[in-house]
Amino acid sequence: MSSFLVRVRKHFISGLLVWLPILVTVIVIKFMVDILSKSLLLLPARFQPDYILGIHIPGIGVIITLVVIFLTGLLAANFMGRKLVSLGDAMMGRIPVVRTVYSGVKQVTETLFTPGGQSFRKVLLVEYPCRGIWSIAFQTGEVSKDIETASMGEPMVSYFIPTTPNPTSGFLMMAPRSQVVELDMSVDQALKYVISLGVVQPIYGATNHIRR
Repeated sequence: MSSFLVRVRKHFISGLLVWLPILVTVIVIKFMVDILSKSLLLLPARFQPDYILGIHIPGIGVIITLVVIFLTGLLAANFMGRKLVSLGDAMMGRIPVVRTVYSGVKQVTETLFTPGGQSFRKVLLVEYPCRGIWSIAFQTGEVSKDIETASMGEPMVSYFIPTTPNPTSGFLMMAPRSQVVELDMSVDQALKYVISLGVVQPIYGATNHIRR
């Protein structure tokens, strides 16, 4: 009887390992598709595709949203588009409260998506939550000179420590550059390691020495 239960458990786990990644992938993609589709709700009812076409076409909201994003980027790449973007930024910068949120989000998105940027391009090994205990972190940038001056003038870096298994939340930390280890590991590998609770082991090369 016990061997039968062991076989049942083994087959159940094997099936779970097949279906769980598929289900999670479907849920994530559905969530992203729903967000893109709901972007059309910002339009007045008479301008929405369902009203104009008279029928509901699944996925048309996603297609239209992606096309609008692409055309916006195409427009922003030329001289006139840059002028319009600058004018829009200036207008948003004059609205109280809105300018704080808008400028913060704009700076973050430009930092993350600008080619050649250093944010979330380097994987670090840092001592957290206490000395001798190590955590995976992602470098977000350099620390301002004011903070470096307040911390005895030593060069510092800022980094993000993600939580497990949800890497979208975490902690922003700052530490002297000499106290972090830069890993020869891709961001994708590090994220898989965090999300899998350390089960999916990353393949990486040698680390840099800690400069004490």
